Amino acid sequence: MGSVLVGTLLNPLNSSMIAVALLSLGRSFGVSIATATWLVSGFYLGGAIGMPLMGRLADLFGPRRIFSLGLVLVGLTGAAAPLAPSFGWLLAIRVAQAFGTATAYPAGLAIMRAQDRRDRPPVAALGALAVAASVSAALGPILGGSLIALAGWPAIFLVNVPITALGLVLTRVWLPPDPAERYGSGVASERRGALRSLDIPGVVLFSVFLTSLLGFLLSLSGRRLWQLLILAVPAAILLLWRERRVGAPFLDLRLLAANRSLVGVYVQFAAVNLVFYSVFFGLPLWLEETRRLAPETVGLILLPVAGVGVLATPVAGRLIARSGPRPALIAGASLLLGGSLLLLFFGPSTPLAVLLLVGAVLGVPNGFNNLGLQAVLYRAAPAAQIGAAGGLFQTFRYLGATLSTVTIGLVFGSGASSEGLHTLALVIAAVSLLLVLTSVWARREPAVAQRD
Repeated sequence: MGSVLVGTLLNPLNSSMIAVALLSLGRSFGVSIATATWLVSGFYLGGAIGMPLMGRLADLFGPRRIFSLGLVLVGLTGAAAPLAPSFGWLLAIRVAQAFGTATAYPAGLAIMRAQDRRDRPPVAALGALAVAASVSAALGPILGGSLIALAGWPAIFLVNVPITALGLVLTRVWLPPDPAERYGSGVASERRGALRSLDIPGVVLFSVFLTSLLGFLLSLSGRRLWQLLILAVPAAILLLWRERRVGAPFLDLRLLAANRSLVGVYVQFAAVNLVFYSVFFGLPLWLEETRRLAPETVGLILLPVAGVGVLATPVAGRLIARSGPRPALIAGASLLLGGSLLLLFFGPSTPLAVLLLVGAVLGVPNGFNNLGLQAVLYRAAPAAQIGAAGGLFQTFRYLGATLSTVTIGLVFGSGASSEGLHTLALVIAAVSLLLVLTSVWARREPAVAQRD
């Protein structure tokens, strides 16, 4: 279990440490804020593609083997990042890092499932994974800021080397080998057949569509790259055509077409993450550039944004158990709206205590919205398709986070000024208002999906 916990914290840790490093990375490579945010977009794009793929590979080749390969990849990319000769190389390394971290959660679940002989879910183990992920995400900006203060931005990549080394040692010592009867050479032909069934064309089309669309949207603040939009449109059409016809699609669009309640859940989840990550990645840029605060100080200010949601989750759980998910979602969206509007009053002389308080207001909804939408997802998804529904749920989280970087790149294109922060506040306040209205108008008790 210890090695799985170490692997699980790598994804949230690396996705949150970068929040306090974007400004220094941009200056180091001579790129704009909009370009620097590609380090965030690329990571989430890699995660959106890598997590379902790596989960499938873990099923085919053995979770321990794939888990170990993921740790090796994260360690190698961590060592290689400081040697990147250009921003493009660093971006490629960052995407590869995302693929490495994407192995931990699906392979870790498979490892726990293989070791657990009981019929019921290992609640304590799953809870430990959730806590590890939440705590590492909350502490990521603090750790990142401290490492940057000590050794510059390369340190946030190099820290992965000892962590992955520890994970590999624990894996070697504590985790039993993958069963030979299931993953040995005798089933190689079955694996080759299963590999051929992977929807690689769907993965490629999804990657081309999303990358082209993001590139075009980020170009709106400068010279518009219309050729990227021209590339994105046919990629989207081909993706829709293929995913509706292939037997095991990368994106199960038929599931969405058959269940409009799920579509609403996914759109809400993407919107929630757009707002959250716009604050999580946008606020540090403003604090460092306009307020001239050190990265380690910025990391401390971000702690309430990421950490208070962890404390709010048990409260949200009790509310949902008593009254259903609707009140929790209304409360979460309302707090997002209030916190977004409070950002309009931020300026060069705003006291640090106020920054921390508003950060806490914006952090609380994370627990309410995440748990509330997961409860709605469980009710809305048919039992036979809960796995596919859960995979799409995480994909929309990545999409929302990726769209937040587009928003930040557009409003901070010429610098992370107070005016840009206020524009960002208005954008996310508008999204939050839509979330409030959607939650208020939702049915009081969503119909429970038939479980047969």
